[in-house]
Amino acid sequence: MSTSTSTSTSTAGTTSTDLKAGVGGVSLAVDDTHGRAYWAVADCWNLVRRSLTHYQRQPSYILWMLGFPLVSVLLYGYVFGSAMKVPGGGDYREFLMPGMFTMTMAFGFMNTATAFVTDSSKGVHDRFRSMPMAPSAVVTGRGVADMLTACAELAILALTALVIGWRADGGLLASLAAFGLLMLLRFSLIWVGVWLGLVVPGPEQAGSLFAVAFPVTMISSVFVAPSLMPNWLGVVAAWNPVSATVTATRDLFGNPVASGGSWPEEHALLLSVAWPVAITLLFVPLAVRRFQRLSR
Repeated sequence: MSTSTSTSTSTAGTTSTDLKAGVGGVSLAVDDTHGRAYWAVADCWNLVRRSLTHYQRQPSYILWMLGFPLVSVLLYGYVFGSAMKVPGGGDYREFLMPGMFTMTMAFGFMNTATAFVTDSSKGVHDRFRSMPMAPSAVVTGRGVADMLTACAELAILALTALVIGWRADGGLLASLAAFGLLMLLRFSLIWVGVWLGLVVPGPEQAGSLFAVAFPVTMISSVFVAPSLMPNWLGVVAAWNPVSATVTATRDLFGNPVASGGSWPEEHALLLSVAWPVAITLLFVPLAVRRFQRLSR
């Protein structure tokens, strides 16, 4: 009789307060009074902490992500900078830096894809799906962590730019708007990275995405104005989503723009918003559908 009473008491206690498994060895007590939205946010934050802990324990990831743009700044700004001419005049380093900001944000999708495919190959996503956690937290947690990382990258790169003489002469509000456009582009490319991370079969194949990202950023207005390229290549570069953000941020920062007068260059601010929105609307459903297939 006492055993039955003890069992029923234990069961009653479990129904009022459940144990919810967290991430990183942390268990969370789930109060029934909290709704689904609360736990979606809590699970998302646990996965954000998990991702940031990886960066803390392996800072070489951050060094690698910043290494290429920093080396490019030194290479193009100082080695080739004296030979580069900006159409319409202006300092080349001031012309270059908004392009370097944008290139850093654009390259970020490779880090998202690599992290996602690594977790998938190690069975981490299978473990997450077997736990009592919000399914959306896997994607949103990675997205929030990548946005926080992007903010840190952008801050470090901006400080480096200030050291080498770059200045934002467009005013405080315009500069904040320019950084907002950079983060908008990064946000849209997170979904491209999530989708690619679910499509490519392994981390080795994810590493080859650099072969795709490099020409996309090079055939743009990051380093030179499209008007200086051959006609057909200049058209491709002008319509590149990366070029839209580069041109718009140059204008907002008050840096040399070197516009060739083409429609996408004259409407860069509009396209710098339209392109990321279109990319997000396209890849969010693709990423969600691909992630849902993993459980089948």
